[in-house]
Amino acid sequence: MLEIFKVPESIAVRVRHENLRGIVEAIFRKMGVSEEDARIGADVLVSADLRGVDTHGVSNMLRVYVQGYANRTLNPRPNWRIVRETPSTANIDSDFGLGIMVVPKAMQIAIRKAKETGVGMVTIHNGRHLGMAAYHAMLALPHDMIGICMTATGPSMLPTFGREPRLGTNPLAIAAPARREPPFVYDAAMTIVANNKLGLARRLGTLIPPGMIANERGEPILEPTPVPDKYYILPIGSTRELGSHKGYGLACMVEILGGVLSGAGFGFKLGRGSANHFVAAINIDAFTPVERFKDEMDEFLRTLRETPPAPGYQRVLYAGLPEWEEEQERRVKGIPLHPEVVQWFRSICGELGIPYTLEG
Repeated sequence: MLEIFKVPESIAVRVRHENLRGIVEAIFRKMGVSEEDARIGADVLVSADLRGVDTHGVSNMLRVYVQGYANRTLNPRPNWRIVRETPSTANIDSDFGLGIMVVPKAMQIAIRKAKETGVGMVTIHNGRHLGMAAYHAMLALPHDMIGICMTATGPSMLPTFGREPRLGTNPLAIAAPARREPPFVYDAAMTIVANNKLGLARRLGTLIPPGMIANERGEPILEPTPVPDKYYILPIGSTRELGSHKGYGLACMVEILGGVLSGAGFGFKLGRGSANHFVAAINIDAFTPVERFKDEMDEFLRTLRETPPAPGYQRVLYAGLPEWEEEQERRVKGIPLHPEVVQWFRSICGELGIPYTLEG
């Protein structure tokens, strides 16, 4: 994550992940969520914070979920069910359950099917936000599988040449195991920036780089700017000349697999707040010996990591490496939260009658 989106160390309040997890679980239970789902939901959010994906951790998402339970756009006790199934596929009606709690269960179904048939694919409709997509893809790693997760969300992205949003940020995550190297974990929105990062920039009062957003007329803003009250997010590539049609096309692919294929329809028709998902697990042993795959992945990732850096850069990274390193540090030093977020926790704990132990 770019430095402009991070909480400066000078104001950050470091909290232990165990304390954070306990409070998040308690908040979910107060919302009427089951013990199991509260545990899963807290794990998804805290895992995002540990990996440095602050956009999808407690700072941004938890208060949104609390509001969703309060206004009943989220179902705290969803009766999710499989409505269509084959040996290698399933389609789930999520019953408006929060994706951070339903999608891990869908991924376990995909993993079970992959063990039997080589590949398992599950679509989820009537869904809601699933948090950090990488979390769900990474569930396949302990099973020596490649995990895939994508989610089609409500409209916020301008199609190339468009002046009104028609697509969501539509994140895509792929996780592949290695032996000694940290696993490859790609997780990115198909927009040039995730909407939640703009929320972080607004909270921090920082300028965002050129080409991330467009004005109300659909014109890309090509100079550094504070986050305005109204804006539209651009696809990966920003402009047609820089390849925005590629991010636009990938967002459409996620829309087809996560939305249309699930039977939900597409995000623009469903409106904001909708989120429908696609997860898959690929059993490596069905294609090649697992140990050979892991050795080859080690060599591949090491080759990337050891690429000589260009002038002005210290080293070359690969997807998942900085997040892995961030997690090792945050498990020891704690998760940095913005003071405003800490104050929100104090307030919501008092409101819900939950002991405040975040900084204990």
